[in-house]
Amino acid sequence: MKIGLIGTGRIGAFHARTLRSVPGVRDLVVADADPARAVALADTLGVRAAASIPEMYAQGLDGVVIAAATSAHAALIHQALDAGVPVFCEKPVAPDVPGTVGVVERAEAGGVPVQIGFQRRFDAGYRAAREALRSGELGWLHTLRACTSDRTPPPAGYLPTSGGLFRDCSIHDFDILRWLTGREVVSVYAQGANRGASFFTDADDVDTCAALLRFDDDTLATVTATRYNGAGHDVRLEVCGSEGARFVGLDDRAPLPSAEPALSWRRAPDPYATFMERFHDAYVAELGVFTEVAAGRRPSPCSPAEALEALYVAESCERSRRTGEPVAVADVRVTAGPAAPGAGAAAGG
Repeated sequence: MKIGLIGTGRIGAFHARTLRSVPGVRDLVVADADPARAVALADTLGVRAAASIPEMYAQGLDGVVIAAATSAHAALIHQALDAGVPVFCEKPVAPDVPGTVGVVERAEAGGVPVQIGFQRRFDAGYRAAREALRSGELGWLHTLRACTSDRTPPPAGYLPTSGGLFRDCSIHDFDILRWLTGREVVSVYAQGANRGASFFTDADDVDTCAALLRFDDDTLATVTATRYNGAGHDVRLEVCGSEGARFVGLDDRAPLPSAEPALSWRRAPDPYATFMERFHDAYVAELGVFTEVAAGRRPSPCSPAEALEALYVAESCERSRRTGEPVAVADVRVTAGPAAPGAGAAAGG
């Protein structure tokens, strides 16, 4: 199988290293808006670099992985579909709802599979919690508590095109909560604050946020995020039911220094520093599944329509943050863009 990769920055380079070890991938071709950067990565990994994206497609690809800048995602997905090449794209599909809807409509009108990169769906802890919930072992669900906390903030130049903390960061929590529960979010109430660098305010963004979500079965969820978690990179989920609970992300490297005088466990001396450390195995599994999708052996485990549903929740939270009022997700669907064809209760994967 010959795979192309577009975008050779931090996450693109990580994906390139992963793809070299995925069974069945015999050839990897990389491309970038900066051809010199693509060549440098190719030389490091012993793979090939294409001088341009059209040149990459001209080599005859079985699939393409998009890890370029967010602003380019939608156009690059359309380009892959024009070429008839199965495509994996890092989230988000597009920076806004109309661009995302355009990809959803195009993908559902054709026969070329598209997989969007919400890697938490492939994390062993999240999958085990989902299985426990869906099996009935936890009873009926009443509360979910999700957090995503970066150890250090991104560069100031990243913020103006990131979409903001809810769309860039918490959207992973919104997707995984839908996927885990199989339910839809109906309303949100969200707040945001800036206690750190002024470049967040300059970019009209926040460095810390919190949201209360209500699902269509009246389950409640809290979602928090920050760019300044000095203890380490912290991504966890508490799934609390009437008969039991599951805690995702509570492992030896979780950055959870305790204030209690006695503990039955100790955290490792090196807590997670980045999302790539925290979800290394999930990223590997995700790309392995994509090769099966590209080969036609299984359907996409995360379609553009699923990504759109998570974006609607993120848009609702951003609107709530700005207005200071609760927001119904249905209202955002009406004003932000049409509902995704085929969307509804969260799909499996």
